[in-house]
Amino acid sequence: MNVLSLVHGDDARTELFGPVAAEAGHRLEEWSFGWASQPSQPLDAYDAVLVFGGSMHVDQHEEHPWLRVELEWLRELLERPVPTLGICLGSQLLAQAAGAWVGPVAEPEIGWHEVELTEAAADDPVLSVLPSRFAALQWHHYGHELPEGAVALAHSPASLQGFRLGESCWGVQFHPEVTELQLERWIDDESDPPPDPEGVRTETRKRIGEWNELGRRLCRSFLAAAERLRAR
Repeated sequence: MNVLSLVHGDDARTELFGPVAAEAGHRLEEWSFGWASQPSQPLDAYDAVLVFGGSMHVDQHEEHPWLRVELEWLRELLERPVPTLGICLGSQLLAQAAGAWVGPVAEPEIGWHEVELTEAAADDPVLSVLPSRFAALQWHHYGHELPEGAVALAHSPASLQGFRLGESCWGVQFHPEVTELQLERWIDDESDPPPDPEGVRTETRKRIGEWNELGRRLCRSFLAAAERLRAR
């Protein structure tokens, strides 16, 4: 498949998912609506789409005017439909494109927080590969409600963590793509520091190996689901 990776900054890119897509024989291209260049082929020519995170928020249209353009394109993507997985900001953008509320959460989740799958996730083509409960790497100040007609697949005490809309769109609030090197850059970012930098570093060293394996598993599961959907 031709896979489009929508990214939103140098520190929030495809990361772990890139090698997984390559190993499965897919062609993945990174691109951003914030870049001046165009992707190598028309946007409607891609077989699957990954929408990653970013330091901006969905309502910061003045600072990032291209967000409106991306949101409109995601609305069209949902209508076609194209197999899509959104992560953190990507999940929020997909939820907003589907008409759901998106906004600040009462308690930001930054660091390692427990996530629990819902009963519906047991039969889900993508999230069913994850444990019923796991510690997930989180880094978000915003969250979103469940889009109309969507199925809740995961939650934490603070927010909705995963959903499926229709048969081809998924969103997760946690970061299955994150690598340890990438996370180090986030921790050192003075514009959005974690409440306990050394605590996050220590816990990351203990958890990152297992977490990366779950991330690879989730990516493979999405790509396999996308192949089945495109083969129909």
